[in-house]
Amino acid sequence: MKRRDALRGLALLTGGLVLVPSCDFSKEDILSAYQNLEVTPSLKQLLAEIADTIIPAGNLKGAADIEVQDFILVMVNDCMEIEAQQTFMSGLKSFDDFSKKSTGNKFGILTQEQRETLILEGLSTEDESQQTTKDFLRTTKRFTIQGFMVSEYMQTEVKPYSLIPGEYKGDVLIADLKPEKING
Repeated sequence: MKRRDALRGLALLTGGLVLVPSCDFSKEDILSAYQNLEVTPSLKQLLAEIADTIIPAGNLKGAADIEVQDFILVMVNDCMEIEAQQTFMSGLKSFDDFSKKSTGNKFGILTQEQRETLILEGLSTEDESQQTTKDFLRTTKRFTIQGFMVSEYMQTEVKPYSLIPGEYKGDVLIADLKPEKING
């Protein structure tokens, strides 16, 4: 064998060995924005579907349209204790199993009515083995509503924010006032 061929083979082998560690064959990457949570893109999508079931699109945008799932994850990551974060993540990870057990299908395939029924079932369950799912759904519901109500969309387009005390209307009949319609 010639020395040139041997050096070429050695260079190719060394280059290949350098590239192998950079190849990642894992299933999904964990989103780095949430340091305390191990959230994958598929779990984030599932959370968006759950939030959109709680506040679906109609006359107003739905929860997924204004990306409430990001608000939920930030609140869980930054504002909850470690035990509550672990409960939330285990409930999120096992929610598709809960859906398969209850309906026979994954949550993403269900119709809107089936999704609503499943979430109501999860919120009202008395089964001790489903307590994690119940706690997860309670937290998700609370943060979905909170995130939706404080979103830029709600504060600018649906019910514009006005500074307190607001505009002074001294001589107005109560019958002339129009109530705010924030429910669509």
